[in-house]
Amino acid sequence: MSRTGHRAVSWPRRAGRAVDPYVAALLATVALAALLPATGGAAAAVGHGADLAIGLLFFLYGTRLSTRAAWTGLRQWRLHLVVGASTFALFPLLGLALGGLAPFLLSDPLHTGLLFLCVVPSTVQSSVALTATARGNVPAAICAGTYSSLAGMVLTPLLAAWLIGSEVRFSADGLLAIGTQLLLPFLAGQALRRWTAPFVIRHTKALALLDRGSILLVVYTAFSRSMAEGVWHQITPVRLLSLLGLAALVLGVALTLTSFTARRLGFGREDRVAIVFCGSNKSLATGLPMAAVLFGEAAGPVILPLMLFHQLQLMVCAVIAGRWSRRAPGGTGRD
Repeated sequence: MSRTGHRAVSWPRRAGRAVDPYVAALLATVALAALLPATGGAAAAVGHGADLAIGLLFFLYGTRLSTRAAWTGLRQWRLHLVVGASTFALFPLLGLALGGLAPFLLSDPLHTGLLFLCVVPSTVQSSVALTATARGNVPAAICAGTYSSLAGMVLTPLLAAWLIGSEVRFSADGLLAIGTQLLLPFLAGQALRRWTAPFVIRHTKALALLDRGSILLVVYTAFSRSMAEGVWHQITPVRLLSLLGLAALVLGVALTLTSFTARRLGFGREDRVAIVFCGSNKSLATGLPMAAVLFGEAAGPVILPLMLFHQLQLMVCAVIAGRWSRRAPGGTGRD
């Protein structure tokens, strides 16, 4: 039983690995889209498949989060407020701070993608796995990641329109599309979890593959569209290295400030762990379909910064989680 009195949901725990195989899978997907992009009728079929896969992913998110856990999580409003402030205030401010530097180092699509990265919600799966590895407050991380994803369905398009401007196709129809693809499946999962939760919990490992496969399909779809548009000639190795440096800078600042803030506000160790990982991580599962709606066929290079940041957060935070696990009560005490 968890510290909040309900049975914790079982999540994949690969965060302890220094390099997740998912990194290689994402790179292979990009290479496949470059060599064999989906075009014509195949592109339409792959696009519809990606939409269905993401809907199923959020249905599973809704199934995994018990109603009791959601309401219990609301009691920790201070923790969720700090995570939300980091996700939807600190990151956009970092994007603005880099605004004067990034245009000289990045192409316009990559600069747009860096700004979009800063308004994407927190992740659920990665932050929960990292929190579990570091022996933090897992129920709080589940709720914080879920609440961030739900809030992001409204805040991300609004903040993107503010930071990026006319390149974002912001409209009521866009919000409706995001809600239909992400929110409705989540609510359906909540409504049906009495019947579906036992199956989902029994098959956690198999469904984790479905989670990641869904994201890979969206990546392939977006990059195939970009290949058809011929936008990749703008992305040079120097710009990729510049992007890597800027993404690392953003991640480092976010990790430092969330840790400092959690300590200054007097949170206990387990809550601090959840705040740091939920407040510094960004979601591919939520960000990719949002980018497809907000940027259309130009989404390919725009999602590249988010993909790169996601891999950085997995590798860097896995090392941090391992260290914190050994330092936690009951750990080995060795680094």
